[in-house]
Amino acid sequence: MSQNIENIKSCYPLFEQDEYQNLFADKHAKYEEAHGDEKVREVFEWTTTQEYKDLNFSREALTIDPAKACQPLGAVLCSLGFEKTLPYVHGSQGCVAYFRTYFNRHFREPVACVSDSMTEDAAVFGGHANMNDGLQNALALYKPEMIAVSTTCMAEVIGDDLQAFTNNAKKDGFVPKDFPVPYAHTPSFVGSHITGWDNMFEGFCNTFTADKADYKVGSNGKLNIVTGFETYLGNYRVIKRMLTEMGVPFAMLSDPSEVLDTPSDGQYRMYAGGTTQDEMKDAPNAIDTLMLQPWHLVKTKKMVKETWGQPATDLSIPMGLEWTDDFLMKVSALTGKAIPASLELERGRLVDMITDSHTWLHGKKFGVYGDPDFVEGLVKFLLELGCEPNVILCNNGSKKWKKSMEKMLADSPYGQGSEVYVGHDLWHFRSLMFTNKPDFMIGNSYGKFIQRDTLAKGKAFEVPLIRLGFPIFDRHHLHRMTTLGYEGAMYMLTTLVNAVMEKIDSETMELGKTDYNFDLVR
Repeated sequence: MSQNIENIKSCYPLFEQDEYQNLFADKHAKYEEAHGDEKVREVFEWTTTQEYKDLNFSREALTIDPAKACQPLGAVLCSLGFEKTLPYVHGSQGCVAYFRTYFNRHFREPVACVSDSMTEDAAVFGGHANMNDGLQNALALYKPEMIAVSTTCMAEVIGDDLQAFTNNAKKDGFVPKDFPVPYAHTPSFVGSHITGWDNMFEGFCNTFTADKADYKVGSNGKLNIVTGFETYLGNYRVIKRMLTEMGVPFAMLSDPSEVLDTPSDGQYRMYAGGTTQDEMKDAPNAIDTLMLQPWHLVKTKKMVKETWGQPATDLSIPMGLEWTDDFLMKVSALTGKAIPASLELERGRLVDMITDSHTWLHGKKFGVYGDPDFVEGLVKFLLELGCEPNVILCNNGSKKWKKSMEKMLADSPYGQGSEVYVGHDLWHFRSLMFTNKPDFMIGNSYGKFIQRDTLAKGKAFEVPLIRLGFPIFDRHHLHRMTTLGYEGAMYMLTTLVNAVMEKIDSETMELGKTDYNFDLVR
């Protein structure tokens, strides 16, 4: 089964060769003890029925592909957004390997993150010694200016106290007493990655601003921007561009757009860009702090209002036309800066694009899944386009979020047939793709397995996946795109309408039979 150096084959062309096919057949016949093809097909067909959907939705003790990640993953992303900061996970090595590879595959970048590698002895006696040695070694080896600590299941189950551990590590000389070590308890068995981001950001706030020093709201003339768990690097850039065009001074609090998009120029950058410690210390002196994903920034909002004394102006995620308008108008009202002609032109181009494409998108049905703020903004934009989001699933959405979504859908003629599900997983979503069949589904890379299942039932049942969200593992460079602002709406609109046209092409390829249209006029 060796490769031929003159004709290297990768993946499926290699495994299509007779020697591999014979190996697979032999394994199947001798070792798998599998049911026959007819029985497998019978069970598969049953899992596509309404009867199976009802059983699927009645399960209580099992989650199958939850459409969310765990808290420490979000904490690591938040930490990466601060200048010369090393994320440190108090827990087992395997957890950190998972976080790093998850981000590696999405961002196509090396991700700095360390662990103090807790094992069985730490599970029995506690991880205090691991923390002491880990902090000391991380500081000596990687020379960060800040180490941000979060926890995994093991540390949380045994009840390790990060405040005591970090204080003792400083008292005993493992790290300097004035060295910043923000921390957050991020148990993986509750919440999700967005909860972890919020918890870790609160940890940074507590480290630099909790003492209620001589803050004076508005004294620095800036706006603070908090993105929350945001993996489209273009979104950081488009928000900064719009504020710069308005002439608004601002601080982006947690900005990983440089460290997760470093150039290949012969120089390795473990740390690049990010929010500085001085910016964080000065944050309470801003005019206000705008949270772009308010549904999951619960602790952040409480800190802004109660500790910093800022209004924490209510805002929806600035996706699509109306909510981008709302964002810019609130920025203008807070700062007194006018919205410039350049952004008015950009808005006009988006409206023109919607006009050009609405005939292809009007009435198309979409199944959508993802995180609460992202899904809400995406559904809002679909309604603006005249699309019908008939299935909406958000595992980590709250009941309050669900009510807000249902109200938004009820207020639109295109949301009348929509169903909203919270606390459900992608196996539930799979059932819905058969019983409530939309034209397309929108979500992360894991949706491709659902698309394959719908296609396995027959071409007429296929629900193609449009990749928007996190993570995107099976396409390159989409993490550099943007979904926020007018620019982000243009990107999403382009993605959506071209997916519709691609599907039309796939259905009209048969010469002399389905090639009804003059294909170059669309």
